[in-house]
Amino acid sequence: MDLKKILAQESTTLVDVREPFEYAMGHIDGAINIPLSTIFQHVDEFRRMSKPIVVYCRSGNRSAQAEAFLRTQGIDHVYNGGSLEEVEYLKAQVA
Repeated sequence: MDLKKILAQESTTLVDVREPFEYAMGHIDGAINIPLSTIFQHVDEFRRMSKPIVVYCRSGNRSAQAEAFLRTQGIDHVYNGGSLEEVEYLKAQVA
């Protein structure tokens, strides 16, 4: 997986899986906030999202859990972007 190439695609959907108060403190423009604690309630929404999907959080732990859960639900083309800072850095490189 080349995350930089994935982030360069116009069809990529970014999902911030942090809690709403964390998202409010700063997030990537255009990212959707779906907290990990509620992700099971949004499986159908993920199925309808433009692919690929990159999930991110504060450190990469919650996004890894989100990726693993979504893959068990049959959602392909979902990737762990790691932390907010990592995704911002990679996006800046492809801009």
